[in-house]
Amino acid sequence: MSSITPLSIAAGEGDQASFAEALGASFARTGFAVVSEHGIAPAIIAGAFDRTRRLFALPEAVKRRYIVPSGGGQRGYTAFGVETAKGADRADLKEFWHVGRNLPVSQTDRTMPPNLPVGEIADFDAATYALFEAMDALGLRILRAIALYLKLPATFFDDKVGMGNSILRLLHYPPVSPEASGVRAGAHEDINVITLLLGAEESGLQLLDRDGRWLAIDPPPDCVVVNIGDMLQRLTNHVLPSTTHRVVNPTPERAAFPRYSMPFFQHFTSDYLIETLPSCISPDRPNRYPVPITADAYLQERLAEIKLIS
Repeated sequence: MSSITPLSIAAGEGDQASFAEALGASFARTGFAVVSEHGIAPAIIAGAFDRTRRLFALPEAVKRRYIVPSGGGQRGYTAFGVETAKGADRADLKEFWHVGRNLPVSQTDRTMPPNLPVGEIADFDAATYALFEAMDALGLRILRAIALYLKLPATFFDDKVGMGNSILRLLHYPPVSPEASGVRAGAHEDINVITLLLGAEESGLQLLDRDGRWLAIDPPPDCVVVNIGDMLQRLTNHVLPSTTHRVVNPTPERAAFPRYSMPFFQHFTSDYLIETLPSCISPDRPNRYPVPITADAYLQERLAEIKLIS
């Protein structure tokens, strides 16, 4: 079981100050929180999970047709054994698909390419984008609570992520041999603002606690795990930390089972300048990031580090 007590976002609507304080305290302590009663319809989740399983069951040659050359894995398919945790010498044991924001026809953005329609699976595009929109809305609700915790207006993040370069990742970790060593996803921190993760059927997610112990994060059913990304850590000068986490290999008894999950990486708009909040700077907490950087420039740096672009 997870060591993090779930917080009801539905109950928090009635007492926003208390919810914001509890959520912020969890983030400040571990970089993670678990949210219950989040309001995403079970049918939306089930529909996206169903299409995720069917997607990764397609023949390898079919999946590879959806690789975008020089696209940094930002849309479509990324094959098994490509993404590598920063500083790691072995690639993660996973393959994934990215769904991004659908932009109006009149709007173009080189940092936000179009999604790739999947003709082989009925309603794939509609089902996965329905989850994208639901997670995007939930992320904004959580960011409003984070803003209150930081003593900012509740709507502080609205225009900064409302058209952000956010991504829904459909993830597949294939079965492993019972004697396999290593991990399914190497120890890393997320690049983005916050990450929302729907509970996977198979366990394995762990966070690195302050005392150096790896703690399992196995939330109850129908909960969402939320963690701080490096962009928000940078903006808040580590008031809200981006915590190292990983996905370990299953026990021998579960080695034959795949693991599927659907994390949503909420991003700032590409041109947003990440500049340390003045309220997060003090004599006891000097500014670690005196030089601001745009969200897209930061993203490109990190994509190179994890070997998605060269």
